[in-house]
Amino acid sequence: MQMRFYIILLLGLTLVSCNDESKLEEEIAKIEVDFVVERFDKTFLDAEPKDLPKLKEGYPFLFSKHTPDSIWINRLSDTLHNEILEEVNKTFDDFKDTKEELIGLFQHIKYYDKVFSVPRVVTLTNYVQYRDKVIVTDSIALIALDNYLGRDHRFYVDGGIPDYLAKNFNKEQIVVDLADGFGQKYVYQSNRKTLLDEMIYFGKLLYFKDVMIPFKTDAEKIGYSEEQIKWAEVNESPIWSYFIEEELLYSSDSKLSSRFIANAPFSKFYRAFDNESPGKLGQYIGWQIVKAYADITDEDVMAILQKEPGEIFNKSKFKPKK
Repeated sequence: MQMRFYIILLLGLTLVSCNDESKLEEEIAKIEVDFVVERFDKTFLDAEPKDLPKLKEGYPFLFSKHTPDSIWINRLSDTLHNEILEEVNKTFDDFKDTKEELIGLFQHIKYYDKVFSVPRVVTLTNYVQYRDKVIVTDSIALIALDNYLGRDHRFYVDGGIPDYLAKNFNKEQIVVDLADGFGQKYVYQSNRKTLLDEMIYFGKLLYFKDVMIPFKTDAEKIGYSEEQIKWAEVNESPIWSYFIEEELLYSSDSKLSSRFIANAPFSKFYRAFDNESPGKLGQYIGWQIVKAYADITDEDVMAILQKEPGEIFNKSKFKPKK
C-alpha cells in the first residue's frame, strides 16, 4: 500500500513538472524575434566585379583592409570557390527549417537574458575551415554553410576529413553550434586547470544547450550518434569509477584533455573497450554533474554558468546512473 502511494506521488510530481515545462515553453514561444538570414553566399555567387564596392559597404566585417580587391575579384571567378557556392546553394535552397530553429534559440536566450539583442545572421562559405563553422559576436552570427552539406559529401570524403568530425557536418547541427558559440560568451570560470575544471566547463555549455535548444536531442547537443549517447548512458557508472579510482578529477595532466575532453573518435581509457566508446566522455560526465547541480539548487541557468567548478561539484552530490 505504501509503495503504491509513493508511485502515485511520483507520477503526480512528474505530471506537474511536465505541465510547468509546457507552460514555460508556451511563454517563450510568444517572444518576438525579428531578423533576416542574410545569404551572403548566394549574393557572392551572383556577383560581378562591379558589385564589389556595394558588397564591402554592406558587409564590412567580411572584408579585411589588408586584403586587396584583386583577391576578391579573382575569387569571383575561382572555379573551386564557385563550385562550393553552388553545392551550398543546392543544399540550402530553402533555409526555412533552420531559421525556425534559430528563432527558437533566440527566443530562449532572450527569455533568460533580458538585454540580449538578436544578432545579424549572415551565411557564407570558408573553404570548409571546420574549426570556424560559426563565429558569434555581440552583434553578428556568421554561419559557414559549406561545413554543413552532409557527412558523406564529396568535399569531406575527398578532403580526408575524419568521419568522427564529418558525421556532424549536417544542417541539423547549425543551431547546436550556434548555441555553443553563444554559451561560450556566458560561461565563466576562474580556472580550467584540472580535468574536473574542464569537465564542468563543457558541462555548463551542454546544460546551456539543454535550456536554450530543448527541441534538440541529447545526442545532437553533444554531437553523438544515438548509439554513442546510449553507450555513454549505459556506461556512466564505470566511467565515473575509472575517474575516481585513477584519481584523475584533480589532476592537471595536460594529456587528460585529449583523452577525455577533446573531440576524438573515441575516449582513451587504455582498455580493451576504448574503440567502442565515443570521444568527449569527460564532457558527458561534466554535463551530468551540472544537471545534478541544477536539479538540486533550481538556480537560474545564467547563475549556474558563473559558478566555480568546485561549488557545482560539491553541491551536485553527483551519483552516476547504475
